[in-house]
Amino acid sequence: MSAIDKDFRMGRTEEARGGAVGLDEAGSRELIFVIGGARSGKSRWAQEHIEHSSTAPLYIATAEVTDDEMAERIRMHQAARGPRWRLIEEPLELERALRSAPPEVDGILIDCLTVWLSNVLLKKGEDAVPAFQARLMEALEGRSCLMAVVANEVGMSVVPAHPLGRTFRDMAGWLNQRVAAAADRVVMTVAGLPMVLKADGKTAAVGCRGPEER
Repeated sequence: MSAIDKDFRMGRTEEARGGAVGLDEAGSRELIFVIGGARSGKSRWAQEHIEHSSTAPLYIATAEVTDDEMAERIRMHQAARGPRWRLIEEPLELERALRSAPPEVDGILIDCLTVWLSNVLLKKGEDAVPAFQARLMEALEGRSCLMAVVANEVGMSVVPAHPLGRTFRDMAGWLNQRVAAAADRVVMTVAGLPMVLKADGKTAAVGCRGPEER
């Protein structure tokens, strides 16, 4: 595989650099929600933004190794992170992972919210999801440093054929809306390009004003 091919696999395009849409000041408590489709560059953008905006970054991974394909995806993410990154692997209790962050950490990346929701739904059941989400939202609101949360946009494809798939799609969409509403900034990545949908707590896209802005 050529170096160019590797860069595209990892989302390493100049446009996807965190600096493309502005860096955060040291000590920032900004919550950034980064959303996009598969291989859209969302994880790469979020990672580079936290790397460039913090001195002691923490990566909270929600994925578990379930097959060879997932193992390869995890390996690629590990290879993309440098030695500066601390790591916490937590598939379910995200609020516990956030509470256990070392005090020197000044930038946190959660990757990804959609995998976390899938873990909760499959391991704990549909009825448990609201309580898990409530604890997560409380932890996000009580953050003490810069934080980026990555999620998949799952509602722009075909309607899932099975009831569980449709339930998951709906839950993911509702969760994405909650996190986007709480976030200071929302960035959507398409083909490696970051597009700011919300900045400084206000929607940035034309014609997309929230109720409080009307």
